Amino acid sequence: MSISPDGNTIYMPTGELVSAGVWEVIDANSGNVTTSIDSGGIGPHNTVVSPDGDRVYLGPRYTNYLVVASTRTNQVIRKIGPVGGVGGIRPFTINGAQNLAFITLSGFLGFQVGDIGTGRILYTVPVERFPTGGRAASAPSHGISLSPDEKEVYLMDSINNYVHVFDVTGLPGSAPRQVADIRLLGALSHNESPCAYDCLKDGWLHHSRDGRYVFVGDSGDVIDTTLRKTAMTLPALANSRKEIEIDFEGGATLPARAMNNRSSIGGRTPMVRSSPFSGTADAIPWTCRWEP
Repeated sequence: MSISPDGNTIYMPTGELVSAGVWEVIDANSGNVTTSIDSGGIGPHNTVVSPDGDRVYLGPRYTNYLVVASTRTNQVIRKIGPVGGVGGIRPFTINGAQNLAFITLSGFLGFQVGDIGTGRILYTVPVERFPTGGRAASAPSHGISLSPDEKEVYLMDSINNYVHVFDVTGLPGSAPRQVADIRLLGALSHNESPCAYDCLKDGWLHHSRDGRYVFVGDSGDVIDTTLRKTAMTLPALANSRKEIEIDFEGGATLPARAMNNRSSIGGRTPMVRSSPFSGTADAIPWTCRWEP
């Protein structure tokens, strides 16, 4: 699901196992369904509302197009694709200007870059120098995150237990470049527990709002984006791929527009490149308690 920036409207996929392609539009204040959007796809699944609230991006799991709908008319206005490989839209994100989409696919270790304006796929970006076979979820790159300054994409690799970093500053003129490979401390080679459904660990990724960290669902790693290594692990995150970041200042939560989640849309805030583990003056204070 995804929620409009004003918090009033929920865009709820009807489920990845559904043969239709319908997203329900829900009044968040009453819980009532007000209308629906038919994506024309199969298996309504991942959903992203744009930062300005004008569009909602719909990812049908068993369809080769990422669908864009107007939140004003609740009608489809564009489709991006077709995507390659065995197809099927999996975790994706967009940049702040809404001209680029970063899309992961079923059965593909890597991602594709789509031009939102034209609907064309610009680049197919495989993970290089790493095995592509072996135990993995149906989407081995089930997690993609665009840094707030839109310079880097972090990508999940559940086959090899890595997160890969790509330089995307050349877009749209040149393809993303793989620039770093970060081995995870947490293991993606088993299941969440307890779990009633879809238990295989495949993770999600999201950048913190200031860009200092990348949080890795299902492994628990918290990656320092300056050092490009795991700075700490969070036990609760090691057994869940669902997370949301809520930041506090002066004892109160910051506005909803400052929050971040596992879709990690770009262009939200400038990056803070100094590391809280390097002793810099603007370091974030941390209190950690380790328990067996």
